[in-house]
Amino acid sequence: MERKNNMMLSIKWGEDDLIILDQTKLPEKTEFITLKTVEEVWDAIKKLKVRGAPAIGIAAAYGLYVSIRDLKAECFEEFYKEFEKNADYLASSRPTAVNLFWALNRMKKRAIESKNKSIEDIKRDLLNEAHAIRNEDEEMCKAIGENFLTLLEDGMTILTHCNAGGLATARYGTALSPIFLAKDKGWNIRVFADETRPLLQGARLTTWELLQYGVDVTLICDNMAAHVMSKGWIDAIITGCDRVAANGDVANKIGTYGLAVLAKAHNIPFYIAAPSSTIDMDTPDGSQIVIEERSEDEVSCGFGIRTAPEGVKVYNPAFDVTPNSLITAIVTEKGILRPPYDKTIKNIF
Repeated sequence: MERKNNMMLSIKWGEDDLIILDQTKLPEKTEFITLKTVEEVWDAIKKLKVRGAPAIGIAAAYGLYVSIRDLKAECFEEFYKEFEKNADYLASSRPTAVNLFWALNRMKKRAIESKNKSIEDIKRDLLNEAHAIRNEDEEMCKAIGENFLTLLEDGMTILTHCNAGGLATARYGTALSPIFLAKDKGWNIRVFADETRPLLQGARLTTWELLQYGVDVTLICDNMAAHVMSKGWIDAIITGCDRVAANGDVANKIGTYGLAVLAKAHNIPFYIAAPSSTIDMDTPDGSQIVIEERSEDEVSCGFGIRTAPEGVKVYNPAFDVTPNSLITAIVTEKGILRPPYDKTIKNIF
């Protein structure tokens, strides 16, 4: 798999198939897998082999192309019926990350715009659309990082949660984009990374990425964040997001809401990194965001080791919602948004 500036790309189109870095194997194994069918793409999204809202959208776009790559159809109506069925199937893989639905809807729109072309030309257009979604994401992530640098200074220490780096996007990441760009500028930005239970994306993925890039990173358990903030060691908190409601409420990995409350208590700025593709103008506020609930085993028997008694009830939401009142700014590729978010979000569209 290609590297750029010591950053490993986690999702790539190969000769005629989708290649992803299997994130469930990190940090012990760096293993790439080739996805040749729509079922394999669905499974990769569902089982977090590919994860992070932008990367999920990219994978879904390529997966939808894969689903019709070899389809024989006599007319557009026949083609589109199968195409739409496969889009609905991919949409069922995970419910919270809006990029998944955004990318699938964009592919549907491209198919309809090309309906007067030959079936082979429609397929070619759809592959080009998937490429565009991937390339635009890389550009968006870099722009987010550049916008963030206007809020940061050399020597700062940042706390982050979960993984919103290059592994979760086409390149650069969202929350980690300013860290990587600051490193390129020669700045000394230090990072505290929450472990991010129960699947430890911060421990397994964020620290791995930052170490690869030569960033000074310290791993902490989630319940250590308040203590670290109380020491005065944190200058800002930056997280990514999976969906931004029209009023600025944000859904992100479980534990983000708690960090925002702690940031408020310690007078630390709390920033959200959000490509515009994660902003859902059809969702008025956070109460309307569907929160994915995952398997009990992720908590009681994580990574195959039982840590709770058999039969105990488990509640395992994958995300929580941070109210807009706790968010200092939402940084997008289009600029830095500040309250009132219902107005500033509307303005960028």
